[in-house]
Amino acid sequence: MTDYAIGDIQGCYDRLRDVLAKVDFSPSRDRLWVAGDLINRGPSSLQTLRYIESLATSAVVVLGNHDLHLMAVALGGHETRRKDTLSDILEAPDLHRLVNWLRQQNLCIHDPARNLVMAHAGLPHIWSVDQAMGYAREVEEVIRGPAAEEYFTHMYGNQPECWDGHLAGMDRWRVITNYFTRMRFIAEDGTLELATKESEDDAPEGFAPWFRFPRRDDTRVVFGHWAALEGKTGIERFIGLDTGCVWGGALTMMNLDSGERIHCDC
Repeated sequence: MTDYAIGDIQGCYDRLRDVLAKVDFSPSRDRLWVAGDLINRGPSSLQTLRYIESLATSAVVVLGNHDLHLMAVALGGHETRRKDTLSDILEAPDLHRLVNWLRQQNLCIHDPARNLVMAHAGLPHIWSVDQAMGYAREVEEVIRGPAAEEYFTHMYGNQPECWDGHLAGMDRWRVITNYFTRMRFIAEDGTLELATKESEDDAPEGFAPWFRFPRRDDTRVVFGHWAALEGKTGIERFIGLDTGCVWGGALTMMNLDSGERIHCDC
């Protein structure tokens, strides 16, 4: 069995099948770790979502901000946005089943055997791996439970901008969600800067990419979300896999054991 991790697919179903064909991927033999943003902005969100769901236990999925956005539209009463390409999912007869499947996915996954964590936006330096996993489980329980509608109704927002263990309710859930799915630039004290989406060189004053702050462990972190990095962090253990497929870049997949990266031009 080979485990492969893949960056933001964002509804680029044909490119997904192309890159899987390069390694002769077989669900009966291999597993696909998806670093979030399965859908939206690309041309085939419904096909992509149905395919990843069909992989069953051969797919290991963390939620990205676009995946949460679909659920916020479907469950929280929010409107779609101008650049969204979610209509095929929202009009599908199996919408309810697909959304319920997404609700069962994780915000963060830890593989101790590989000393590896996968989260869509990354892992903030202010949390240990155990803390991060605990906070992820808190929000996952909310998404799966009776408070899901409240959560998706009030999920959006940049406040609070910094973690505080005394936070409760929606403020706590929102900031945890933002660390796992929207983080790019962060301050030493953990304050998030969520407006800037450009490259590392464009860091606002007082902020730096989250992976520039030292951690007390040697955990490897697989993430997506930040296409402007083009997959480059300059630090071997921080593995960026979003190489901007939906923007005409490439779809990138990595063998989690060998480290080999497989690309498909988009």
